[in-house]
Amino acid sequence: MQRILITLGCLLIVAGVAWPWLSRLPFGRLPGDIHIVRDGFSFYFPITTCIVISLLLSFLIWMLRR
Repeated sequence: MQRILITLGCLLIVAGVAWPWLSRLPFGRLPGDIHIVRDGFSFYFPITTCIVISLLLSFLIWMLRR
């Protein structure tokens, strides 16, 4: 558990430092993300982005447990 928390902390630090470049990636605007805009109402649900991030995190955790 300690190794996972340290690894996640290091990844968050790296992501924070690299944020100017990471913000240019198309995550959050992938095809399949739901975005509904109406008068006085806006709904956004990044379903495809959530699936991609879930797959990446699952793979990362699987690799760390091996």
